[in-house]
Formats: sequence, structure tokens, C-alpha cells
Amino acid sequence: MSDQTTTRQTWVAVGPSGAVGSIHRTDEGFAVRMPSRDSDEGAVFPTLAVAKSALFAALGPGADYPEFHEH
Repeated sequence: MSDQTTTRQTWVAVGPSGAVGSIHRTDEGFAVRMPSRDSDEGAVFPTLAVAKSALFAALGPGADYPEFHEH
């Protein structure tokens, strides 16, 4: 019997026009998902801070930094 519990965490990135993406904790790190991209593609980042930066960079020039809400 294992005493380990896996906690799944998700953060939704919200911009002025609504949800722009999400970050999901995985066994390997933090995966970024964006609605405008194929859900099977995407990199896994070592920390939440790096994943947030990558999601913001993917929004493109002139985008506002989104708010991140944990769910």
C-alpha cells in the first residue's frame, strides 16, 4: 500500500477578454495549455514561475499580463 497522494493543481490565466490559457501541475513539472493551440502540444516547465512567464510570452507583444487563479 502506498501513502503517497498526488495533488493535481490547475491555474487559469485570465486576461481582459477572459481565459487565455491554463497551467497544469504534472509529475514532470508544469504544462502550459492555450486554447489557440493543439492541446497535445506544449512544453513542460520546471517551476510555476517559468510556466507563467512562458504563457505570458506566448500571448504576444502588447498583451497585458494575465491574472492567475488556482482551481
